[in-house]
Amino acid sequence: MIRIIISLLAPLMLFATVRADDDPADLKQALALQRVMQKVIRDAEPAVACILVSRSDAYQRMARGPAKTQPGKLGGFNPKSLDFFDKDLAKKLDLADANVIPESFGSGVVIDAKGLILTNYHVVRDATKVFVRLPGGKSSYADIKAADPRSDLAVLELLTDLPGLKAITFGDAGKCSRGQFVLSLANPFAAGFRDGQPSASWGILSNIRRRVPGTPVSEKELPRTLQQYGILLQTDARLNLGCSGGALLNLHGEMIGITTALAAIHGGETPGGFALPIDASMSRIIDVLKRGEEVDYGFLGVEPFPDAGNKGVIINVIPGSPAEKKLQNRDRILKVNDMPVRELDDLFLALGTKLAGAKITLQIRRFNQVMEVKDVELAKFYVPGKGIFSSMEPRPYFRGLRADYTSLLVQQQRTRQPILPGVLIAEVRPNSPAAKMDLKAGDIIMQVKGRPIFTPADFYREVKGAQGPIELTLHSTNFPLPKVTLSP
Repeated sequence: MIRIIISLLAPLMLFATVRADDDPADLKQALALQRVMQKVIRDAEPAVACILVSRSDAYQRMARGPAKTQPGKLGGFNPKSLDFFDKDLAKKLDLADANVIPESFGSGVVIDAKGLILTNYHVVRDATKVFVRLPGGKSSYADIKAADPRSDLAVLELLTDLPGLKAITFGDAGKCSRGQFVLSLANPFAAGFRDGQPSASWGILSNIRRRVPGTPVSEKELPRTLQQYGILLQTDARLNLGCSGGALLNLHGEMIGITTALAAIHGGETPGGFALPIDASMSRIIDVLKRGEEVDYGFLGVEPFPDAGNKGVIINVIPGSPAEKKLQNRDRILKVNDMPVRELDDLFLALGTKLAGAKITLQIRRFNQVMEVKDVELAKFYVPGKGIFSSMEPRPYFRGLRADYTSLLVQQQRTRQPILPGVLIAEVRPNSPAAKMDLKAGDIIMQVKGRPIFTPADFYREVKGAQGPIELTLHSTNFPLPKVTLSP
């Protein structure tokens, strides 16, 4: 710890030493800052984990791989229990062995004392085994409770109960500004795996609202991650290999960002560190992942209209979308809730962190008149990539089918067809009542028991507690019969 702090504050202490004879007050100020940073590190480091990842398929051959029906269910690994397999290979696959060098590694942060760890999605992508080591000799294999490619976030669940875990305290990156002091705490394998002690770095926030290259053209253009909407914090704090998933802290000891190397991987325009901000919007996303659920991102259904202006974004509406119910072609969007929209990045950033079903207020200009459009309820944005979600709530299977938003179709197919009313059948389990009625993924249910439905919430409300047969009205062009009776 002492070595870390000395190296951390060496430049500042050198300045203070040079001036000490002339103005002892300078040294006192430097030492006061040093004490603040020491306290921040001391308080936060128990929550900063080292994460080891294997992507080997050898676990599967040993019947110790991920569950086929539950990809995030990775399980633990005990080479001593494998009597009929290659002992040397099994030993090399045991991530709990301090002598084993992992294929990949990163950092993570405790966000729940019951054993939930937040890290980057790209750290655990395609993992077949994950092992987590914390300061103080605490360690455990972990399952992936939820992993979301769009936010590049994942939540791990420890398989071993580790008493005394301490969750990090979240701050609000929305209150951050350029030039403020920040500290980075990360736990890369190469530096701290054996003792579990994280490494510290310090600097300032170089900028906010940074993005990786690539400008969105439409809500239907795929794929898009939140980093491409100008959401990142940029810092000059040193971030080395394995720092993805670490904590970016303010001087109050609050986590204001989760450090990531993803921007550099995508070819960020400047050197230095980046972090996903922890603000109100990101906290909502993290809360969904903590429950093991899929993040349903909001979809308004607009395409930008070419415009040389510098205030607001002129849009066209996608037929059948939430936008069509309240907006017109050539409307200029000036605000989303309280967030000003000056350019395209602002619009997609404001929409990109809202969740499906949320109601937003838009300020628009229509024919030189500024007006408010309230209660615009968002549909669902399509997220490509392999997400992992351990819970099917709030959209469970009903008689073998799972309902979702029809807005997904127009984005998946990239067509100019209108978004149809009703709900999309997202999945059908084999040999279920839905499968026996020849219902398939991609079919659209327009009515339940003769009542129109427009969202998955409508569907699940209508079928809740149902015991007997239920009549479903389908979109007739996708299915040979307009109505089917779905029995238990």
